[in-house]
Amino acid sequence: MPLPLFLAMLAFVITAAGATIALAVWVQVPMMALALAALAGSLMLGLRQWR
Repeated sequence: MPLPLFLAMLAFVITAAGATIALAVWVQVPMMALALAALAGSLMLGLRQWR
């Protein structure tokens, strides 16, 4: 993967994560709920690999 593409993807992921946290704070979603949703999503994606 070329370096500029990698850096652009990295910047996009960091920006998306920041936007998600900013939106959650603006809507007043508790951080614990956001953390549990992220954990649940990670576990679901991890379990799909075991099939």
